[in-house]
Amino acid sequence: MSDIGNKPRLDCAVDATMSVIEGRWKATILCKLIMKGTLRFNQLMKEMSGVSPRILTKQLREMERDGLVVREVFPEVPPRVEYTITPRGKGLGPILTAMAQWGIRNMMPTMVAIDCGVPSRATESTRV
Repeated sequence: MSDIGNKPRLDCAVDATMSVIEGRWKATILCKLIMKGTLRFNQLMKEMSGVSPRILTKQLREMERDGLVVREVFPEVPPRVEYTITPRGKGLGPILTAMAQWGIRNMMPTMVAIDCGVPSRATESTRV
């Protein structure tokens, strides 16, 4: 959830949804977990170039708090931590796909698309 006033705006359903997916890396984390399944922390780091361990940890904790991911710690040396998408998090899959498709049509008409199950290359037929 957004930390703005510690409460999301609920006068608009879109704002309620955005309050749990806002953040530089949350959509990417959700896409990776939806597409690849359970991942260790270091696997997520490798999948997402440019994110720092501190920021990834912060985003994952917020997503865990919001019920989008489950964090499982295994009592091993060194400790193993895995993240799994919840059914609530999976429910955002179609929304993320729609957002990716919009981005391809409107923002990236000649670029190659990224994960989230969208077409691998924008074509004339995908543009609006």
